[in-house]
Amino acid sequence: MIHGRVQGVYFRFYTQKKAFELALKGWVKNNADGTVAAVFEGEEDNVNQMVNWCHNGSPNAFVTQVDLFSEVYAGKETEFHIQY
Repeated sequence: MIHGRVQGVYFRFYTQKKAFELALKGWVKNNADGTVAAVFEGEEDNVNQMVNWCHNGSPNAFVTQVDLFSEVYAGKETEFHIQY
């Protein structure tokens, strides 16, 4: 969960671009409360790089907080996509 000025600044687009670069699967979406939620699946080092990236995000974003939640790997994602 990413908090701050993260909607209306192409955060989801840049997240998807970075996830593609890191060969990650999962999704990213805007929440009604102004946060952005994301799920990342892939190699542990690549997931860690993605989480680190989320602390800054897109060029016009201002991230104030990143909440992490670990889940058991489900392997059900086939690509990385933006949820609408």
